[in-house]
Amino acid sequence: MTEDVRIPVPGAEELAATVTVPDGPPSAVLMLWPALGVPAGYYAPFCAELAARGVATVAVDLRGQGGSGPPADRRSTHGYHALAARDFPAVTAAARAGFGPDVPLFLLGHSIGGQAAVLAAARRPEAVDGLVLVASGSVDFRGFAGAARLRVLASTQLLALIATLWGYWPGHRLGFGGRQSARLMRDWARLGRTGRFAPAGADLDYEQALAALALPVLAVSLPGDHLAPATAVDRLVAKLPAAEVERRHHTPAHGESADHVRWARSGGGIAELITGWLAGR
Repeated sequence: MTEDVRIPVPGAEELAATVTVPDGPPSAVLMLWPALGVPAGYYAPFCAELAARGVATVAVDLRGQGGSGPPADRRSTHGYHALAARDFPAVTAAARAGFGPDVPLFLLGHSIGGQAAVLAAARRPEAVDGLVLVASGSVDFRGFAGAARLRVLASTQLLALIATLWGYWPGHRLGFGGRQSARLMRDWARLGRTGRFAPAGADLDYEQALAALALPVLAVSLPGDHLAPATAVDRLVAKLPAAEVERRHHTPAHGESADHVRWARSGGGIAELITGWLAGR
């Protein structure tokens, strides 16, 4: 069963989300935050797999993506900080109100959605019961091997430069990441260059908050994922020394994809892995 909802965010457009629930009462709720340029609807097969295993999902379009507000343009000013400080808390509160305070609530982040999820959890760890990261690593170039190091460093900085000159990142024209705020791309590039989360406009030291985060975390990498290899996932979770981290490198079954994005279209194996981990929480 699915339902499309709109979630108001103070000082911003509403966010669009799709709620998928199992036939009976859910054992847990996962708030799913997508990758750059990937609409929430793309995860529908994966959400159905989770629902078949008794877990509800709230798949949210990131600000400026899909049904969440207007596409980014030269007036857009949101970056990591707006996602963590405004959008995530609004959706978390709506999910708590909808499912009740007794149903465990976890953030599930894919790629940049996972990066923003750890920042949101670091701000308000009491608001959620844990984190699940799938194909979500740091874009710090030091977390990549060989020639990929230089490629990641060069590409992240070039994308931020284009976004700054253009006024926004025209990914819908250039074939990567969709249309995005220039500030978001500069935050992303700063992480790639320095290895530190220091988003523009931040009102706290995110690195310090991440180091103190003590929630349970499941971090899943995929073989052959060149955008978030296992080493990059390790680099992201290394920022969480106080957390109870379980690292899994998932090998898809026959017919399932290990691609950075396409895994969501055949995610039965990952859904099984996640629900098994949730049962132990």
